Amino acid sequence: MTIRATDPDMGIVVLSQHNDPDYAMTLFRDGTQRLAYLLKQRVGEPAELIRAVREVADGGSVIDPEVVLSLVARSSQSEVSRLTSLTDREHDVLEQRAQGRTNAAVAAALCLSESSIEKYSTSIFAKLGLADKRTPPAVSAVLAYLDEQGRAKPL
Repeated sequence: MTIRATDPDMGIVVLSQHNDPDYAMTLFRDGTQRLAYLLKQRVGEPAELIRAVREVADGGSVIDPEVVLSLVARSSQSEVSRLTSLTDREHDVLEQRAQGRTNAAVAAALCLSESSIEKYSTSIFAKLGLADKRTPPAVSAVLAYLDEQGRAKPL
């Protein structure tokens, strides 16, 4: 990405007309910080676009739920089987993230600090063996969770 090569701290919000999981994965190839991939139909509500811009400005990432569903359709069963190693609280955190919530929103929903959510997320990534994969760990974890819940629907 040319913008990131020039300014690695630049936040980027991509608005796409196409549900293209390959493009999303290319976008997140080098990490997820300060990146968002949204479908244009999702931003008809200004609050959704504002939420994504704020999340990116805070160093987070946002992926459109429809793109997540497309990614889930391609996810492997090997990641799903590892979900059994997660604690109940880790499942809670992962479930909240799968709903598209930010770390701050997850922390508020579960009455925890944001740093606790980050620690749980790190633990989730390690247990799922996602830390060294090309797919960003947060994306893979959410995909595995959604697939386990039977929410995977090919588009």
